[in-house]
Amino acid sequence: MARKTERDSSGDAPSREPEVWERLRGLTPARIGLGRSGGSLPTPHWLDFRLAHARARDAVQAVFEPEPILEQVRALGFESLDLASRAGDIETYLRRPDQGRRLSRDSRAALSGAVPEPPPELALCVADGLSARAVAVQAPTLLAVLLPELARRAWRLGPVCTVRHGRVAVQDEIGQLLCATLALILIGERPGLGCADSLGAYLVHTPRVGNTDERRNCVSNIRAQGLHPERAALELVDLLDEARRRGLSGVGLRLPGLPGSAAGRVS
Repeated sequence: MARKTERDSSGDAPSREPEVWERLRGLTPARIGLGRSGGSLPTPHWLDFRLAHARARDAVQAVFEPEPILEQVRALGFESLDLASRAGDIETYLRRPDQGRRLSRDSRAALSGAVPEPPPELALCVADGLSARAVAVQAPTLLAVLLPELARRAWRLGPVCTVRHGRVAVQDEIGQLLCATLALILIGERPGLGCADSLGAYLVHTPRVGNTDERRNCVSNIRAQGLHPERAALELVDLLDEARRRGLSGVGLRLPGLPGSAAGRVS
């Protein structure tokens, strides 16, 4: 005679080892094994989902405060410059991605008057992107390692620029105006339901307005729970060294052990 299986109030047979799901949930931020209540999620998991969604929306709408970054850069002994894109507010930035890829008229003029002699090898910029929170949380730790390491390896830098309402491709105009060999931008990544404070880093050799995305390399998911900012800084310097040595970036530039350095689609 077949043994009757006890069922819970939802009609599903209960798991014989619920602790298995608990262990698995401890290994990933993915929402797995949540169960159900009727035709929906159990209330605690539904509330957690709503909270994650609210945090993602808040990260996009957050106001970028560049002053702490600029002060840190100056304290480390480097020049800094505060710039803005043509997108004058968050609504324009979200609706008109093209405006975030170019500098405002005033910022272009300010940068044109700050070109060092000889021209820099690297134009480094920090932009809010789609998560000002990511910049505020991750960029200070990354810059604290990145800038001294660049100096130790004898990189010649232009003024480190912060960019309000900037997108990845604004690095092209900044690098072109500075006559730089390479450009590197640190930028807040698009928030997800598992993370709202992830930083991305994109580099390009021979920055020029109109560069296409296959010419860029990306190191992404920079955060304490992903690629730690200190480790990311060292990997970025290795990648920059190789780009300088080989005179290229993008799909032709890969380093062993750097899976995040592949070229990818950006905004």
